[in-house]
Amino acid sequence: MPRVLVSDKLSPTAVQIFKDRGVDVDYLPDLGKDKEKLLSVIDQYDGLAIRSATKVTEKLIAAATNLKVIGRAGIGVDNVDIPAASRKGIIVMNTPFGNSITTAEHAVALMFAMARELPEANASTKAGKWEKNRFMGVEITGKTLGVIGCGNIGSIVATRGVGLKMHVIAFDPFLSEQRAAELGVEKVELDELLQRSDFITLHTPMTDKTKGIINAEAFAKMKTGVRIINCARGGLIVEADLVEALKSGKVAGAAVDVFEIEPATDSPLFGLENVVATPHLGASTSEAQENVALQVAEQMADYLIKGAVSNAINMPSITAEEAPRLKPFVKLAEVLGAFVGQVTEEPITEVEILFDGSTATMNTRALISAALAGLIRPQVADVNMVSAPIMVKERGIIVSEVKRDKSGVFDGYIKLTVKTEKMTRSIAGTCFSDGKPRFIQIKGINLDAEVGQHMLYTTNADAPGIIGLLGTVCGKNDVNIANFQLGRNRPGGDAIALLYLDAPFPEPVLREVNEHPAIQSAKRLQFDIA
Repeated sequence: MPRVLVSDKLSPTAVQIFKDRGVDVDYLPDLGKDKEKLLSVIDQYDGLAIRSATKVTEKLIAAATNLKVIGRAGIGVDNVDIPAASRKGIIVMNTPFGNSITTAEHAVALMFAMARELPEANASTKAGKWEKNRFMGVEITGKTLGVIGCGNIGSIVATRGVGLKMHVIAFDPFLSEQRAAELGVEKVELDELLQRSDFITLHTPMTDKTKGIINAEAFAKMKTGVRIINCARGGLIVEADLVEALKSGKVAGAAVDVFEIEPATDSPLFGLENVVATPHLGASTSEAQENVALQVAEQMADYLIKGAVSNAINMPSITAEEAPRLKPFVKLAEVLGAFVGQVTEEPITEVEILFDGSTATMNTRALISAALAGLIRPQVADVNMVSAPIMVKERGIIVSEVKRDKSGVFDGYIKLTVKTEKMTRSIAGTCFSDGKPRFIQIKGINLDAEVGQHMLYTTNADAPGIIGLLGTVCGKNDVNIANFQLGRNRPGGDAIALLYLDAPFPEPVLREVNEHPAIQSAKRLQFDIA
């Protein structure tokens, strides 16, 4: 009988689900706080169910000799060393949609509290004062609400804003015009959102592109008197810049549930009267906590008893029977999606996935999910094979599948084509006998290229000197080229280059390459090839 340790607080109903499914469960809700004790017993368990208190470190994973699955009741997995778990063959699951409504409602509640200065008025009144003229709020109705990130939670906030008779504008690279119309919001670029909004609420994940997205430069673009709400991630806002904007009056108020450093026991924001602060309560309702607890228990039990994998962060949903054949092509599909996702900056409106030859007979649903996960992971870091199709659908992206018999020299391959309002981009790949993914066509240009962890992709007109140019720029900037792959459609036509690197291509060097007149485009790529 598989054995599960619950080291954080979970509802009795969730614990009973384990028992009902035939799983031996130890409920020790305070063990997550005792690192040494947890370390000494973790080797006895097949599964570990946690919330946020338990820190699953590389050291803990190394000691977990029997652990097969880690289940996080909630969406955030910052407290789990996912690379270490993956190397150990441990599946990491989360429950990505159990607290969406709760978090969205908290953002709306903070907006009201900030607009009417409710926390300060409450404290004043309870202190025996009657300062009716001190607290002059603002109405919500008719104001412009800017939503940064219109995915699962952001779209709920947007519809609530529409219901409050606000004018809602949204910025999201993956939000299509059709989806925006369905939500009743106006799709805009980020700069326009900053300039027009009376209230700005953030609902985007923390990525390299979104970290510090609200900073001094962003505040300078906003209208005076704007109000900010953040229930997403603390690092999205540069707190020092927010403090200055609040003190100067540029920002009339801020409501924050998340901070750059948590727990936030001290912050310059705490001393400001025009700030409403809560201790990361976005998911803290009884309904949400119950939902995610039940979901994680069901998911873990299904895996330990039946081998079914769902909502996994680091593993595709594949049955045991099809795993040996399908797994290499799942990685291929994910890599193809990741390539396009990293080089496409415009909102994607359509995705077509072609399965040729042997791939057409596989579990294409899993392959499509893997491709979509790779496609949007540059923007949504927490996406997995289960959540990717839902997130793509929410953004109004049309996904189509084509299957056909073997049509070329390869036994089977996958071709991914995406469309934006301005362009169409495609890439194809296959797996050879070694099981490793390979690119066989990019931008309509045939080639045979391995997938590297760190790469640079360039496009240019086929002309002499490109190899020398790239080599010279890399050489003078101490960038070591491990390998080089070229392709062209015809002499003097379109050409591409793939550089294989030992480390990520430096941003200043990337700008230098892009500024050269012979280079049409240069994009930095990174792939998980473990």
